[in-house]
Amino acid sequence: MELIEHLSLGFSHAISLQNLMYAFIGCLLGTLIGVLPGLGPVATIAMLLPATYALPPVAALIMLAGIYYGSQYGGSTTAILVNLPGESASVVTVIDGHQMAKAGRGGPALAAAGLGSFFAGCVGTLILAAFAPPLTELAFKFGPAEYFSLMVLGLIGAVVLASGSLLKAIGMIVLGLLLGLVGTDVNSGVARYSFDVPELTDGIGFIAIAMGVFGYGEIISNLAKPEEERDVMVSEVKHLWPTKEDFKNMVPAVLRGTSLGCCLGILPGGGALLSSFAAYTLEKKMKLKPGEVPFGKGNIRGVAGPESANNAGAQTSFIPMLTLGIPPNPVMALMVGAMTIHNIQPGPQVMTSNPDLFWGLIASMWVGNLMLIILNLPMIGMWIKLLTIPYKWLFPAIVLFCAIGVYSTNNNTWDIWMVAIFGVIGYGFIKLGCEPAPLMLGFILGPMMEENLRRALLLSRGDWSVLVTRPISAGLLIASALMIVIVLLPAVKSKREEAFVEE
Repeated sequence: MELIEHLSLGFSHAISLQNLMYAFIGCLLGTLIGVLPGLGPVATIAMLLPATYALPPVAALIMLAGIYYGSQYGGSTTAILVNLPGESASVVTVIDGHQMAKAGRGGPALAAAGLGSFFAGCVGTLILAAFAPPLTELAFKFGPAEYFSLMVLGLIGAVVLASGSLLKAIGMIVLGLLLGLVGTDVNSGVARYSFDVPELTDGIGFIAIAMGVFGYGEIISNLAKPEEERDVMVSEVKHLWPTKEDFKNMVPAVLRGTSLGCCLGILPGGGALLSSFAAYTLEKKMKLKPGEVPFGKGNIRGVAGPESANNAGAQTSFIPMLTLGIPPNPVMALMVGAMTIHNIQPGPQVMTSNPDLFWGLIASMWVGNLMLIILNLPMIGMWIKLLTIPYKWLFPAIVLFCAIGVYSTNNNTWDIWMVAIFGVIGYGFIKLGCEPAPLMLGFILGPMMEENLRRALLLSRGDWSVLVTRPISAGLLIASALMIVIVLLPAVKSKREEAFVEE
């Protein structure tokens, strides 16, 4: 009953004319970003953060959330039509989606992706609404020791669940932690690792790293390819609606993908990317029906499962961000940044101190999912036209908007140089096959971990046993240790590698 009251409060805010407009802008931009290859939600949200200064907090977060889950929808369009994932979570959609498009079944593939995403988004939002209040109650029992242990679990989770090499993921986490140390020490007020550069005494800007590594890095990577690989060729889309047989095959896949995405989205470092990989692996393990198309040749389950999972994962990744104030992925880290810009302290107190923001954001997700279905199914023709823009016109616009966005945060040219430097570093990561997401998590969680550890040790007068004598803290550290042990088991290690293989 209480949940219905909360949701009615949320909908009263979400369906106001102003918030509906910003939800629509967010969904439209998100779909556009998903459709355009080489642009991701992290770089776009980072670019638009300065634009949210003048907006009311609820409208700002509704728009940024729309960009995030909108990009999960849009990424499938390029993946299916042109064999090019517009968003990292759409990588596995390419495998069967493009094969369907080549066989003239691009329409059913796009419809399966859109309908699966809509259902998964609605379920994910319902889980967020149901589980957020009890988790918030639990969060009030957290002290500095518990927060530190939770962040340790988060970082280990990011390493375990990162795609590719474990060693590279650990290296990226450590690099993120080191970059987070640059700046002024919280307790002593002394500058650390600033190398006498005045601009580094405030630390390295999160937006500069996010834009450089994700935005500029992708652009340099695209420019390094021959021109014929960059100019997109679009296959023809015929019938839009799936057949009765398609529906029979895709409904169980959508249900499995949604369940998996809802569970994995909550995990730190999980979210949409891991959910889509895991869902595809699960579908491949399921027995093929007689006469069903094999995987890799255009099986509709290979589109419906991962697309449902990545949208469910995108929605449920809001749970740790809204309830504990801990971002499980780089996009949520930017959302935390947007909240602090508006003087809102992320964490369990948000529900009581800003109920209109908390429930308004949750209610807006239902509205946003409905908008995305309206945007994606009838407007496929328009998205196809966008894909024909030559990259030589597209990339200078992206570079310019990134530079304007980062300059406007501090009105400082130093930040533009930082973006350029991290752009080159980001390109290096792509060439080395390093996943940049663990770096961003290390960079965000590192300073918070340090602060909570030092606070816990100050309260316990330097006694380190406080981390294991408090039950919740001890439980989280045991879970972290178990995670490490499990992932190092030979059988699990080989399964993990198999799950992340991009065929």
